[in-house]
Amino acid sequence: MDEAAEADPPERPGTDHSAAAERIRRARAEAAALAESLTRQWDGVVDAAALTANDDEHDPEGPTIAWEREQLRAMRERVRRELADLDRADRRLRDGVYWTCEGCQGPIPAERLSARPTARTCIGCA
Repeated sequence: MDEAAEADPPERPGTDHSAAAERIRRARAEAAALAESLTRQWDGVVDAAALTANDDEHDPEGPTIAWEREQLRAMRERVRRELADLDRADRRLRDGVYWTCEGCQGPIPAERLSARPTARTCIGCA
């Protein structure tokens, strides 16, 4: 690979490539840790269900195993989407289009990307 291909894309005035990369990296690490935790919780619920023959659907003392499984499934799916969005944000940053709105091709303000690193559109197009 030549040096030009490895270099960071040129920065748009008012943007900070390294700070954006760090925000994306940090958010991805947090999401990956949450995904791992949710997987452990899921495994625990599945294991607990396998060890009991009780009908917990009518237990007035707490949530059912089916309810817990559905809650964990929904959270795991949300985290998977967040990880995919963060991977896409990282690719956009490396491709030099992170700061460009996918809708109008105008700039995405640094403040928006700071608050929401996965944003692909400006406020007007959101």
